Amino acid sequence: MSQTILVRYGAIPEVARFEHHFAEPPVRHERVVVNSHRGQELGTTLESLHVAAGPPAGATRGDGEAGDQAPEFRVLRRATTEDEALHAALRREADQAYPQWQQRIQEWKLDLELLDVEWMLDRRKLILYVLGGRGAETTKLALQAAAAGLAVVEVQPVSGDGPIPVGAGGGCGSGSCGCH
Repeated sequence: MSQTILVRYGAIPEVARFEHHFAEPPVRHERVVVNSHRGQELGTTLESLHVAAGPPAGATRGDGEAGDQAPEFRVLRRATTEDEALHAALRREADQAYPQWQQRIQEWKLDLELLDVEWMLDRRKLILYVLGGRGAETTKLALQAAAAGLAVVEVQPVSGDGPIPVGAGGGCGSGSCGCH
C-alpha cells in the first residue's frame, strides 16, 4: 500500500511529497534516500500525510500542472550509515569544487552568482545553485559545462523564496523547457 510523506531535501532545501511503501512510515526527522526530480539524494522526513484517493505524489511533472504526479518522487529506503558517509564525502568534494566553479563562471563571463554546489547521492549529477531566475545565463552555464566535458550539471536558480521551479520561466532558452 502506497503512503505519502513530506521530505526536505537538497543543499538549498526543497520540500515535496514522496510516496513510500513501508509498513511503518518513517518518523519525523528520519533520514531517507529519495528519488527526486534530480536523482537520488538524502532527505529528512517531516510529516506523514493522510491523503484522499488520487495521486499521492507531491510534485508536479515540471510543467506546473497541478495534480500531475511525478512518479520519480518516492522514498527508496531508510538512510544507512553508508549513505550518510557517502553524503558527507560528496559534501566535502562539492565544497572543494566551489571555488573552481566560481572561477569558471567568471572566465565564461556569465552574469551569475554561485550560491552552492551539490552532488546527487548516486553521483550522476552535479547541481549548481545560482542566484536569480532561469534565463540565458543559466542555460549558457550548463552548455559551457557540457562543452568542457565536465560532470552532468543542472543549474538550479534560487530566489529569496527558495529554488525556482522549472515551470517558472519562459520558453526554450530560458531553461523552463528542460534544456538546463
